[in-house]
Amino acid sequence: MSKVIRIGTRDSELAMWQARTAQNALERTGHKSELVPVKSTGDLNLDQPLYEMGITGIFTKTLDVAMIKGEVDIAVHSMKDVPTALPKGIVEAAVMKRASNKDILVHKGTEFLESKKGKIATGSLRRKAQWLHKYPDHEVVDLRGNVNTRMQKLEDNDWNGAIFAAAGLERIEIKPENFIDLNWMIPAPAQGAMLIVAMKKDEESRKALALLNHQESQICVHVEREFLKVLEGGCTAPIGGLARIHDGHIHFHGALFSLDGSKKIEVEKSVPVSQVNGLGTICAQEVLNNGGRELMQHIKTALNN
Repeated sequence: MSKVIRIGTRDSELAMWQARTAQNALERTGHKSELVPVKSTGDLNLDQPLYEMGITGIFTKTLDVAMIKGEVDIAVHSMKDVPTALPKGIVEAAVMKRASNKDILVHKGTEFLESKKGKIATGSLRRKAQWLHKYPDHEVVDLRGNVNTRMQKLEDNDWNGAIFAAAGLERIEIKPENFIDLNWMIPAPAQGAMLIVAMKKDEESRKALALLNHQESQICVHVEREFLKVLEGGCTAPIGGLARIHDGHIHFHGALFSLDGSKKIEVEKSVPVSQVNGLGTICAQEVLNNGGRELMQHIKTALNN
């Protein structure tokens, strides 16, 4: 009899939706599972300091620790929140079929887009930089919290709008009618994709999860995350990257922005899918060689001050 796979998840509405989606997919392949909501805890009684295990992700840390301690078998994440280097002993087990990769603006009327006065909310350096690149006279204010909290804050404040990932709002069915697609905004690497991780030594869970992997989504997000990893080297920066497969080719568009949006260094490349290996690195190197190295240095200095 195969084991009941314990699915670790944060307890926000979106995280629970993602975990249930993975659970339903596992059950369709004949595997039993249970959800284990994990709360953040400060007392992580581990023998090793977390930094030695490479645990860095603010949104994934709690679940990483629960897996390493054996409290859950697998964890489901929004892939864009997962650090490009996974903690020691944890491996990627499946990338589920990607949903929308778009950013959208939820607004209170779009007249402000034609004027020099506008106040937009986002907690993302990438979204802020791209908004200011297009609307340099607008003000961008910080916005944090889960999607429900951020939607409420938009309601409660005098902002003209706030930027969200379309996939998050669609998944929990709170995408309002008053939105516009920001087709010009390059999404975060792996935006709209869900990643399931497992312990490297847990062959049973990994074998079950292999059946859930969506190969085209996996190929695309790997290119995007490779681009991100080579560019940022462990530093948060305004970086967008999107790979798409069409007619046997993979098309990549990526960019690095200055924090204030005034500078943009972008790259676009298309290669046959058979030549995809190393594409993210090649694109990142092109950005670095075109002024990206100096720009990353400026960003790191500014963020550390």
